[in-house]
Amino acid sequence: MQTGRPPTLTEVARLAGVSLTTASKAVNGRDRISEVTRKRVLRAARELSYAPNLVAKSLVSGRSSIIGVLLRDPLVHRFAMPIVIGAQSVLEQREFSAIIADARGFVDRLADLATPLRQRNVDGLLIVGDNQGKTPSITGAIKIPCVYVYGPTTHRRDVVHLVDDFAGAGTIVNHLVDLGRTRIAHITGPKYASAVRQRVLGLTHALDEYGLHLMGDIAYGPWSQRWARQATRELLAAAPELDAIACGSDQLAAAVLEAVVATGRKVPDDVAITGYDNWTVFALETDPALTTIDMELEHLGATAVSDLFAMIDGARVGGGTRHHEGTLVVRGSTDPGPA
Repeated sequence: MQTGRPPTLTEVARLAGVSLTTASKAVNGRDRISEVTRKRVLRAARELSYAPNLVAKSLVSGRSSIIGVLLRDPLVHRFAMPIVIGAQSVLEQREFSAIIADARGFVDRLADLATPLRQRNVDGLLIVGDNQGKTPSITGAIKIPCVYVYGPTTHRRDVVHLVDDFAGAGTIVNHLVDLGRTRIAHITGPKYASAVRQRVLGLTHALDEYGLHLMGDIAYGPWSQRWARQATRELLAAAPELDAIACGSDQLAAAVLEAVVATGRKVPDDVAITGYDNWTVFALETDPALTTIDMELEHLGATAVSDLFAMIDGARVGGGTRHHEGTLVVRGSTDPGPA
């Protein structure tokens, strides 16, 4: 009979034929209960449309089952959103939810935004940085578990998860050299960007390992397709013998490919071209499609929030930076074999 009130855990236990303690262990995913019993309790919970009372649960556990997610800059939301999606996949497994706040590029606001989140008793904070740029540490001031992702911090003991741009650039060089390309040039973004600097270091280091050097000067500029087309024309005029151009992003690479083809050269026969990011809006829309590095941002977010859960649970995870290598995605801009 419908009573108009939500079912209780006591009713779930009665329907499943177990004690209240056993039913609690089953719905909260705790150990020391057989899988057969757990399934029976969960089946009874579904039959009764039982949902745990999160407020009561938080009063008992002292936890809110909520984390705060701080975004440093809306201009990098294209990168931040996959990180948040990856984190969300882990949150769902633990039946956690998230409150998202945006600092809108003002790093001083991070601590200001974290304070009301702490007052709402969030269990921890995930701070999403700005394109690998340094983020001011707020761990000491907030005094709850904090994990930083997609940007280092000003404190060496913070737990930080970063894309390994140095290694990714080296992977691109290895791929190009394996294909017989030895006259490689580089067109990339603004020199001040941390990710740009790391990719340049990775490229030059890998080339040194082969006894090679970049063709011409590195072309630094804005993340602009118009600028990239002009930079490509200038580069080809200065170094017409080049046989590969490694680009600092897929957005730049798409424009570079267009400019190379406009000169009558064939891609990849005459010039191989690589991007970075695996931004499918560009990587799959060129002809041929772009070989690029996928930064695996969803995996980055999932791993970072897993560390956050370990800290919330009281585990010693150890401070410092965890570097995550991306994956090379080979397409037709370097190898005519892939469709």
